[in-house]
Amino acid sequence: MAKTLAAPVHSELIIKKSRFIGCVQPMTDRAEAQKVVAALREQHPNANHVCWALLAGGQSAAVDDGEPSGTAGRPMFEVLRHQDLEGVLATVVRYFGGVRLGAGGLVRAYTDCVAQALLTAQKIDIVKTHVLHCHVPYALEGLVRREIERMGATQVGVTHGETVAFQFCLPEDGSDEVVSRLNESGGGKVRWAASGE
Repeated sequence: MAKTLAAPVHSELIIKKSRFIGCVQPMTDRAEAQKVVAALREQHPNANHVCWALLAGGQSAAVDDGEPSGTAGRPMFEVLRHQDLEGVLATVVRYFGGVRLGAGGLVRAYTDCVAQALLTAQKIDIVKTHVLHCHVPYALEGLVRREIERMGATQVGVTHGETVAFQFCLPEDGSDEVVSRLNESGGGKVRWAASGE
């Protein structure tokens, strides 16, 4: 099961006088990641590189920011991928210390900086959820409320009109079961609706 991070975690390495300041943090899209990178550039105006990697589905990216191609962003990305993470941004700010590390040394430095931050990061499971919408007669409102609670679903909204409209969210793998249970216990009076109906 894919995991994400509960909160940002930082690391710092000094390798042959170069300073590497790393951070791993939860991040869902590239636009937000670019804002974080821009803020790091402002906080570290004298840094030589601000490299980053984002693992977030179709929003993923690996940026070397002037380091030799494939020596920073991609290795950082691979660390995230190997730990089965999703929705995570890794950044490393580098201050050059005057001693060249070579391609292999750079790959190790960026990899180690991200890996070190991940050692103390709290990883949490990503649970895919599904939002369900249904309409029921008033006589079934209590039944639906009890079933939502029993299944551990989160009630998102309830609207009272000609019928009672429920909107609730639950883990994706439990949605078929709750639909089946409500259909059976509701005696065919539960009407399932598309989002917004």
